[in-house]
Amino acid sequence: QAWRNDHMKIARELGWTPQETFESGMRKTVQWYLANEAWWKPVQDGSYQGERLGLKR
Repeated sequence: QAWRNDHMKIARELGWTPQETFESGMRKTVQWYLANEAWWKPVQDGSYQGERLGLKR
């Protein structure tokens, strides 16, 4: 499948290897969202007004 998590091409061509496995990356992402609700909740509930982007007038 074209979308699969396959780092072999970039590893072969650029010598890059991931520091995280897919599983550890997902675990860290979920942990971040659980620990930072104050950051993402306003975006989800529609109350975010673009303050950090300089969009609020």
